[in-house]
Amino acid sequence: MAHLQLDLLLKETGYKPTKDQRFRIYLTNSLEESHPDTGTLFANWLSTEANEANYIKRDTPVMCVIGNPPYSVSSNNKSEWIEKLTADYKKDLNERNIQPLSDDYIKFIRFGQHFIDKNGSGVLAYISNNSFLDGIIHRQMRKHLLESFDKIYILDLHGNAKKREIGPDGSVDQNVFDIMQGVSLNIFVKTGRKKSGEFGKIFHFDLYGKREFKYEFLLSNTLKSISWNALNSTDSNNFFVHKNFYGIEKYATGFKIDDLFKINSNGIKTQRDDASIAFSKNECNILYNDFKNLSVEELRTKYKYIDVRDWKISYAKNDLLKNPLIAEKLHYRPFDTRYMNFTGKTKGVMGYPRFNVMRNFLNSNFGLIAKRGFDEFNSAPLFITKNIIDTRGWTRPGMQGSESIFPLYIYSESSTQQTLETQQEKVPNFNEAIIKKIEQGLNCKMLPEGVEVDLPAGYDGTFTPVDILDYIYAVLHSPTYREKYKEFLKIDFPRVSYPTDLSIFKKLVTLGGELRQIHLLESAVVNKFITQYPVDGDNNVTKIKYEVTDKTSEVLKTSEVWAISSGKVYINDHQYFDNVPTIAWEFYIGGYQPAQKWLKDRKGRKLEFEDILHYQKIIIALSETDRIMKEIDTIEIE
Repeated sequence: MAHLQLDLLLKETGYKPTKDQRFRIYLTNSLEESHPDTGTLFANWLSTEANEANYIKRDTPVMCVIGNPPYSVSSNNKSEWIEKLTADYKKDLNERNIQPLSDDYIKFIRFGQHFIDKNGSGVLAYISNNSFLDGIIHRQMRKHLLESFDKIYILDLHGNAKKREIGPDGSVDQNVFDIMQGVSLNIFVKTGRKKSGEFGKIFHFDLYGKREFKYEFLLSNTLKSISWNALNSTDSNNFFVHKNFYGIEKYATGFKIDDLFKINSNGIKTQRDDASIAFSKNECNILYNDFKNLSVEELRTKYKYIDVRDWKISYAKNDLLKNPLIAEKLHYRPFDTRYMNFTGKTKGVMGYPRFNVMRNFLNSNFGLIAKRGFDEFNSAPLFITKNIIDTRGWTRPGMQGSESIFPLYIYSESSTQQTLETQQEKVPNFNEAIIKKIEQGLNCKMLPEGVEVDLPAGYDGTFTPVDILDYIYAVLHSPTYREKYKEFLKIDFPRVSYPTDLSIFKKLVTLGGELRQIHLLESAVVNKFITQYPVDGDNNVTKIKYEVTDKTSEVLKTSEVWAISSGKVYINDHQYFDNVPTIAWEFYIGGYQPAQKWLKDRKGRKLEFEDILHYQKIIIALSETDRIMKEIDTIEIE
């Protein structure tokens, strides 16, 4: 195809070859090393093509690498050669999940860097996924590139639809391609004159706007005409974008979530959701009974299951035959609790049950959900649960790194799984040094576990572990706090300032407690419906659509919330939920918009009576969250 296109192009220019010439373009997998034995390929022309490609890979100096590499996190290009090269980007990271560094676009950048390093000079020019510019797990990659190249030019084209990017002035920002992932045009220059160990210089330019505007800018500008911003790579993360670290001194005095809570883990990873998770308990029971009673081949035929590395039908069947179920409810997505068959055993019905942490949710508990590096600023950087969570229970696919769950209490380990279910001895999952500092700042004592109280924080000079959780929950739901420290929230687990004013602490604990109960759908307020479901029908979810009907609605007045607009959420051509505030429809919890996601996940299913009630609870919960966040913002938080 490349030969044909170039031949047609040259003919249009009037070029005529003087002899039987071919373009020096060769068919090969760029991410594979040159191969010594190509004479055995089944076609003579293919052997010739491979030999020519091997000559380029092995012996020819590569001066320029140009491309539009594919984006594929689950890369199939896993040759020993490219895996060994990209290992340089993963060195000393100490991260739980480095899967994004196996993306094909990362491998192609490393491919180009390798040949230019081998030659001693050259230019690497790629338009690619832009997540490597400031991704935390890409920090070693950026360091490696700075060590290789003299100058790095980053024309950040933005356009990340997943993050709902907008221009600095609030204007529309569109992608230059028909994709959701933001992109950047990257030019890496190596002259061979830079001293060994010295970092190259970084030049960055942000380009926001509509697609046509970006096209026009790119056509009318050159490398020299763009007003590049020089960046200083003084931070250990070596970001390739501008970072405003104003306020770092104050922010750093707070305590970090992962320092306060002594243990945490990612959510469970089933490897096959459809083999262990279901919408209803009855559907889950059917799965359970089928695994116990059907043969491996019968299960494969009925459910179309395919064995993968960390999940096999035989493992799952054996697990369910030998081990009792010890948990059934799962925090699958925000406001979406589903049923599961959980035995706690490794490589069984679930690939990664994370039992050491998840066992603490077999009894009454709370868990904070947060992640390292959070840049979805439509949402607070944490959520709450009382159940075991899924690995993407709060972060959507595509976000760098999945969430972690931090249990409030740790239950003592039992000698056997059977006694664990009735074990009630627990301790707060807290770093005692941090708690001691909080006690000193408030001049209060945390009550020992086992002392049951139903009194406000600070009463009689005491507070409880739940008060600490509620305080954190309120602070991190403050829009002002999140905006003030947004650059730091992108980098690590969130920090929260130590409370020193008891009256402010009490107010925040009260509001955080309200939010916690609302998000767990345990508050009385979520039963005060603000929506209606007025039309009878089959309740089948077939076509989801939001239609604004009232731009000045006051339907939320009964819950002391005033909506700018409201509308109808259609689940099919005739049935809908009415008076749904736009703020609730568009509201983000982590990487999801629950009012939309919950319905989309039920497309093709029939809503039962309890489902209809549940959805209306979600709407009031989202609306109330917006109201309480505004109230939190009236309190001065350091």
